[in-house]
Amino acid sequence: MSRAERSPVGLYHRFVVYALFLILLLPLAGTLLYSFASSWGATILPSGLTFKWYIALWSDPRFLMAFGQSLLVCVSALILSVVLILPLLFVVHYHFPRLDALMNILILLPFAVPPVVSSVGLLQLYGSGPLAMVGTPWILIGCYFTVALPFMYRAITNNLQAINLRDLMDASQLLGASTWQAAVLVVLPNLRKGLMVALLLSFSFLFGEFVFANLLVGTRYETLQVYLNNMRNSSGHFNSALVISYFLFVLVLTWAANRLNKDKD
Repeated sequence: MSRAERSPVGLYHRFVVYALFLILLLPLAGTLLYSFASSWGATILPSGLTFKWYIALWSDPRFLMAFGQSLLVCVSALILSVVLILPLLFVVHYHFPRLDALMNILILLPFAVPPVVSSVGLLQLYGSGPLAMVGTPWILIGCYFTVALPFMYRAITNNLQAINLRDLMDASQLLGASTWQAAVLVVLPNLRKGLMVALLLSFSFLFGEFVFANLLVGTRYETLQVYLNNMRNSSGHFNSALVISYFLFVLVLTWAANRLNKDKD
């Protein structure tokens, strides 16, 4: 510990940080303990610990189906985002950099309309007719694509500005690479970290999305959050096990992605 950290001001700052961390950790710790409790009534601590709630959760076919369907929709939306946004950003930043200001405004439009209002409009548009997609995963993939768009755009744009795209492309072309060879072999590897951050942030947000999933598909294509809502009247221990499982899944995914980034540095 440095001299500054041992000073009264430094100790006070450390105390505040640790206190805030403890406050944020306490609800999660309480949920974790409740998920292992066999019963917990008017006592300070549970009367016993058990794994039966996790066993019941992970042996429930409905939960496994909802978990898999959430993964499928989120991953499909993110793949669509990468396929469409990466070429678009490359073209804008390399050929039409003046359009970046306009794109920054357009990209925030999904946040300007509340999800409930968007859902009502989508129900009117795609509830019937030749493009009747309400109740199918296709409308959810399209909605999630628009939700992920601002996260993907902003993270990748910041990365493109940091690597100085035009100078990198000019240097690659001087060495004999074509425009697309330079984009794929030189620019794309430099965007790995920004792309990984965008994917993780978007996935964490989409995996927990509830409004679109509940209003547009509901139980016809039950996702994890809709499943959690439908099970709200079941045992609180069971729901706590579900919340902890969801948190651990996102935590492990984030850790693996960070580890992968470090291994490639």
